[in-house]
Amino acid sequence: MGKLCIVYNFAQLYREPIFKLIDAEWDCDWYFGHNTTDIRGMSPDTLKRTTCVNNRHLVGPLEWQDGIGKLLRDKRYDRYLMLGEPMVLSTWWNLIQCRLFYPKKRIYLWSHGWYGREGFMKKWIKRVFFGLADHVFTYGEYAKQTAISQGFDTEKITPIHNSLNHLKQVGLRKKLSKTEIYTSHFGNNYPTLIFIGRLTHVKRIDQLLEAMSLLNEQGEKYNLILIGTGEAHSELDLKAKQLGIENQVWFYGACYDDNQNAQLIFDADLCVAPGNVGLTAMHTMVFGTPVLTHDDFPWQMPEFEAIRQDETGAFFHRGDVTALAKGIHDWFADHPDREAVRHACYDEIDTRWTPQYQLSILKQIIC
Repeated sequence: MGKLCIVYNFAQLYREPIFKLIDAEWDCDWYFGHNTTDIRGMSPDTLKRTTCVNNRHLVGPLEWQDGIGKLLRDKRYDRYLMLGEPMVLSTWWNLIQCRLFYPKKRIYLWSHGWYGREGFMKKWIKRVFFGLADHVFTYGEYAKQTAISQGFDTEKITPIHNSLNHLKQVGLRKKLSKTEIYTSHFGNNYPTLIFIGRLTHVKRIDQLLEAMSLLNEQGEKYNLILIGTGEAHSELDLKAKQLGIENQVWFYGACYDDNQNAQLIFDADLCVAPGNVGLTAMHTMVFGTPVLTHDDFPWQMPEFEAIRQDETGAFFHRGDVTALAKGIHDWFADHPDREAVRHACYDEIDTRWTPQYQLSILKQIIC
């Protein structure tokens, strides 16, 4: 049996644990593009055999990875695991070559897949693109069901979810116990809301500040800690002052200390992500803090599926500040048992959102 060839846009640091498991499980070669984003990258030297290639921008959203188009001709490989991005034309070229000239080789795509907001043209493009693959791994069940509703073969698609450094996080979790950090900082015993991630406009933290102000008017007060920085930081700072809630908002700033982040999350009561939630859901739930985010799933990230309504979090109507305020109120009114919620969050992440879970899915399909 030949080697497994893996092609990815770049080596993201948060994917290091699953990449290491794959590297240990299969005899594989890795091909990574250069990182041109603000997402932290891992050292490719962490894996056994890696090759860096150039991600070349063509026209509009179209890209090409140099050197990737010839990999189907390499006799060392009989299986390929590739990032499934329809705008990367070199991936199209490999899929077409495989169908026409190398029928015994197998290409597996790992992708967000379907969002549910695609127009007619994007639906058609994705149907053809993913249909050329032997199997598709999506980040969630929602993507799978959306694909099936558009006529995709249910036997060719498997949700694989997402993961962070779960073993490390569980190690940190075992050392945690409740502290008085929020009581000490805020000088009160109000419940503490948290958001961890980049403070960008798409995250709609402004809506959270407005919801807190509305709740203040109703006689309910909450604290908020924002861990991170970004383009919207100064605007949010100003808005908190305009709303008169600046003493209830702690702009903690960016923090890369895993121990400190774990403690801050553990001590908080509810993570609120008014925009799309993404990896934030996994990061907070692994330390026992539930998540409230919007319910417009075509505009969510796949990690929203970790939220089980009224167990590990809840949803509110997207863009509705009144509904957001009600969602916060209802959560605390209906979930007095903090420890029960904490363990429900642990169970969700430990069961379905780990590198080990992802590896088990990959091993079922990639023989």
